[in-house]
Amino acid sequence: MIIRLERIPRPGETILGGRFVTAPGGKGANQAVAAARAGGRVVFVARVGRDMFGDRAVAGFVKDRIDVSHVVRDGTAASGVALIFVAKDGENSIAVASGANANLSPSDVKRASSAIAGADALVMQLETPLATVQAAAGMASKAEVPVLLNPAPAPARPLPRRLLREVSILTPNETEAELLTGIKVSDRASASKAATKLRALGVGAVIITLGRRGAFVAGEAGERMVPGFKVKAVDTTAAGDVFNGALAVALGEGRALADAVRFANAAAAISVTRLGAQPSAPRRQEIDRLLGKG
Repeated sequence: MIIRLERIPRPGETILGGRFVTAPGGKGANQAVAAARAGGRVVFVARVGRDMFGDRAVAGFVKDRIDVSHVVRDGTAASGVALIFVAKDGENSIAVASGANANLSPSDVKRASSAIAGADALVMQLETPLATVQAAAGMASKAEVPVLLNPAPAPARPLPRRLLREVSILTPNETEAELLTGIKVSDRASASKAATKLRALGVGAVIITLGRRGAFVAGEAGERMVPGFKVKAVDTTAAGDVFNGALAVALGEGRALADAVRFANAAAAISVTRLGAQPSAPRRQEIDRLLGKG
């Protein structure tokens, strides 16, 4: 549920004159939709409530041709909800009530084991329980399926070493990279230090997303900046999710890491020019069109 305002309210402040809209969201759902629209075949493992929001969510997934056979309708919790303020410059402030997301269990993941084992990549984030994320990573790693982890929302405590050793690609933004490493990321040099620290913990490759500047990539092939695309931002909600979904598709198609990041940068750039989370995710032809201009 989104309110567009001149600026984000300060604590204790009420701002009138906002415009209210609703749109489907949720980090995992956003990533799934982004991957599907970017050209991927997506199986989504999730929980939603038996309520209006759950009905709308599943209907949206089906419309985007996402396999929903592992989307569980939770009988005890409501669907997850995000309340979002969006300022005129595109910046946002978000509060989340996890609802059914918090009930996604290792058992739910285990029931999707064949889908995970047959995937080109497993994409995850941290709006679901850490134990479930760890279980899924372990299953994917055992099946030699690459694990892409977007460590968002930023964890309050360090991620377990066992989990990090099973992560093929970690994709924090600047804030998340700082919280994970204690290194303030503000430029290429500091991004390199943070990425080096994360790789020393066992992560295969690190991609630190830097908004309009693009992304810093550190992996076996070395380090490099992959520039972003210049666009006029309207709403940055879900830009990181779109990046991750598109990244998984590009890697699944066999692109080299830097080329896959450029593809993901293009998808994210298009998404910030639109309002809303899932509605902002671009179609494949839009991404290819922007890449052709770059």
